[in-house]
Amino acid sequence: MLETIYPQLKDGIAELVEVVDENDNPILVMPVASVHAQRLRHRVVLTLLHDAEGRIYLQRRAKTKTLYPGRWDLSSTGHVLAGESREHAALRELNEELRVFPGKVTQIVHIPASAETDHASITLFAARLGGEMPCPNPEEVSEGLFVDPDELASMMTHFRDLLTPALLWAAENHYIFPQDAMPLPGADTEEDGD
Repeated sequence: MLETIYPQLKDGIAELVEVVDENDNPILVMPVASVHAQRLRHRVVLTLLHDAEGRIYLQRRAKTKTLYPGRWDLSSTGHVLAGESREHAALRELNEELRVFPGKVTQIVHIPASAETDHASITLFAARLGGEMPCPNPEEVSEGLFVDPDELASMMTHFRDLLTPALLWAAENHYIFPQDAMPLPGADTEEDGD
């Protein structure tokens, strides 16, 4: 009944996030749906999960998702809940979406909230897979797979419209495979003759 009146409720409980000011300081707590509706600054985490071979795990978002249903995405993504650290949020999302818990995450980059980020203060993390293999939560993820740099480049060339903007952004900025400086689709790979 409450979910009908307040669609932002999940299992009868509102997912509450902190609204932040231009310096990323929390100023109030609101349901995430209200924050999005009012286009207020808030915190989001994105996480890259790599296996022992350095491949990245991509999840295919469940078709029931509001944003980008059925598209391939980064390993896990989500909101930082009220009172939660970014690191804890990244680990929680890995556990909720993929049922893995690597124990620690490493911050790769932080992007301040802006109109370009849909008012999200974004922190990208990386983690290494422990012993357990990802087991996607069907409420969040329809399937997943590990890909190497060549496979991701092929997906970007041939299936770009099936990838989320976050995945494209991370790949095009060399955050997914920084050690390889992955060639991007359409990029000129020939060296100058100077």
